Amino acid sequence: MNRARRLRTRPWFAGVLVASLTAVAAGLYWFQPWQLWVDETVNESLPAAAAPAASTAQPVSAAPVPTPTPTPTLPAEVATGTLISHEHRTTGTVRVLRGPGGSLVLRLENLATSSGPDVHVWLTDAPVKPGKDGWGVFDDGKHLDAGKLKGNRGNQNYELPAGTDLAGYPSVSLWCDRFDVSFGAAELTRPAA
Repeated sequence: MNRARRLRTRPWFAGVLVASLTAVAAGLYWFQPWQLWVDETVNESLPAAAAPAASTAQPVSAAPVPTPTPTPTLPAEVATGTLISHEHRTTGTVRVLRGPGGSLVLRLENLATSSGPDVHVWLTDAPVKPGKDGWGVFDDGKHLDAGKLKGNRGNQNYELPAGTDLAGYPSVSLWCDRFDVSFGAAELTRPAA
């Protein structure tokens, strides 16, 4: 007991204790290990395109003709892809949809991946490679950050900036910016005309 008290009163012991606690706190902040057990599901509706304009011209007749109520049309699908796993098991599909006025929305459907710190949805110019070869390629070239991943499960929409040219971005990555690694990625293909 006397020996234990002497150890605690030594200056080096206090320094080691403070350094150890600081290292544990920094490790918990940086790695956030509890994220491995936390799921956040986000289910957003499919964005609707604008309703077609109804004709306002009335035919010449005695009785007024009822004007049909315009129904919204679905947005046009511009590109699609299937997510593959990289650092973490990842499944789901990616769709790029064109809405009213040419706006673009990147949609993740049936997404299932791990939760993690600082994960973003990126459009990139990098090729999608399976396995470890594909984990770190997406920050080597050009990329467009569509936003922070809203949840690690579900269906989510990400508005793309006006004027985005998809020809320069053939892939999508769920990119962990903190550790510079892809959780999963999809190669985008355009539907046949």
